[in-house]
Amino acid sequence: MEAKICGVKDQTTLNFIVSHPSPPNFIGFIINYKKSTRYVEFEKLKKLLRTDKKNSKYVAVLVKPSKNFLEKIKDLNFDYFQIYDLNPEEISNIKSKYKKKIIAAVTIGDEKDVKKYNLFEKVSDIILFDSKGYEKSLSFDHSLLINFKLNSKIMIAGNIKYNDQLDKFIKIADIIDISGGLETSGQKDISKIDIFLKNLNKLNNEN
Repeated sequence: MEAKICGVKDQTTLNFIVSHPSPPNFIGFIINYKKSTRYVEFEKLKKLLRTDKKNSKYVAVLVKPSKNFLEKIKDLNFDYFQIYDLNPEEISNIKSKYKKKIIAAVTIGDEKDVKKYNLFEKVSDIILFDSKGYEKSLSFDHSLLINFKLNSKIMIAGNIKYNDQLDKFIKIADIIDISGGLETSGQKDISKIDIFLKNLNKLNNEN
C-alpha cells in the first residue's frame, strides 16, 4: 500500500516528511485552488520545490487549471499533475504537451459516479476517487469501490484519518491520499504524520 500526503504548505512539515524513515510515495501541493486553506502561493511553492524529495514524488494538485497557469508551472519540479474538473480529452492534451504523469480525479457521490472511471483510464497513470466535497475533506462511501476492477492504479481520498485501520483499504485501493486527517486546528501535525507513516509501514511489512 502506497501513500500520498497532500496539502503540504510549509518547509518544516516538508522537511519532516521527506526525511522520515518511511516516507510517502507522493507529496501533494495545492497550487491553483485559492479557496483551500492548504493553498500555496507561487513564490513560496518554488522555494518548497527546491527541497530534495529523496524517495517521494511531487504532485501538483490542480483544479480546472488554465493554459496560462500550466505554462507557469511547466518547468517546476513536479512528477505528477493531479487534475480535477477537466474532461478526458483536456487531460489527454495536458499529458501529451507537458509530458507529466497524470492522476485523474473522479469525484464520487454514488455508484453511478464510480463508473465514470472508464472515461479516464486511457488518459491517466493513476485514478483518484475523491468525494464531491473534496475541498472540505468530506468523505464518501469507500465500499462503493469494492466491486470495481480497474487496470489503472487506484488512489482513494475522502476524510481518511491518521489513525484509521489502514488494512480496510487494501482491497479497494493501491494508494491512500490523506490530508485533513493529518491536521490539528487546520495545520499539518507532525506527530500525526509520524503515526500514519509508521502504521502504513507496519501494514506493508505484514502483507
